[in-house]
Amino acid sequence: MLGLEALTAALVCYVVCDVFMIVDASLGSGETDFGPQLKNLNKQLFTVVAWDPRGYGHSRPPDRDFPVEFFERDAKDAVDLMKTLQFKKVSLLGWSDGGITALIAAAKYPSYINKVMVWGANAYVTDEDKAIYEGIRDVSKWSERTRKPLEALYGIDYFARTCEKWVDGINQFKRLPGGNICRHLLPLVQCPTLVVHGERDPLVPRSHADFIHQHVRGSRHASFGGHAAPPGAFSAAEHVGLCPGLQAVHLRVLGPRGRRAWAAHGPCPCTARGRHPCRLHLMPEGKHNLHLRFADEFNKLAEDFLQ
Repeated sequence: MLGLEALTAALVCYVVCDVFMIVDASLGSGETDFGPQLKNLNKQLFTVVAWDPRGYGHSRPPDRDFPVEFFERDAKDAVDLMKTLQFKKVSLLGWSDGGITALIAAAKYPSYINKVMVWGANAYVTDEDKAIYEGIRDVSKWSERTRKPLEALYGIDYFARTCEKWVDGINQFKRLPGGNICRHLLPLVQCPTLVVHGERDPLVPRSHADFIHQHVRGSRHASFGGHAAPPGAFSAAEHVGLCPGLQAVHLRVLGPRGRRAWAAHGPCPCTARGRHPCRLHLMPEGKHNLHLRFADEFNKLAEDFLQ
């Protein structure tokens, strides 16, 4: 296990009711990826821990490498870190690669993980995904706004080399049956799980969010974009029941009248059948970094789910 100093990117401790860990995306770090969450999540309710996996951010040396088990290694490092910090049980928020890591951790350490919220994650790699990854291999083609903070963190050479290594590392899963990263582990995730998806995510197609939602036992599904629920809305502008074999059920819920309509509507078919409660929070402008662009809405969703 890496030393505590190497694993910890940021630790914000208060007298709190719950603990959760933020697991970042590939090439990112706690400070570059989760500024609005570290600053604005309710510190009276939560202890927030953001970390840099080995080879990322300030967890260097060592340099980052990508053996086929690198996600499992990250999951173990994350759990080991939280146990070293003497947290008895934690929830995980995982973005992109961090979402994969969070799902693996929940599957392999079920007694330790309380809840999981993931966005921009995938459990397998397709030909379409591989083409997307090849499109981001050359970091000189990235937008300056995205590239510059990472070059400042890593240096130009390390950042470029590590991105190329990441593309090779993620593409190696395409050679496995079904492009498998962690699809075989999803049924082992027993804790409440919220899957979030930006409808305009250019890196992760909607099918990946649907697959995770359908195969994680405790999953709820929210789709993010850019339209807030109206004032007084019950929970979201649209409720959509999504359950394998069931047609989507749409219900607009607005204010007190909407609450009465909801009560008359009865439980979601998924809940009635003993499955997860299902909802789709339609915000169609959401992209891969929805937690940054729509930080206030994202933080509210996270706080409501984690409490």
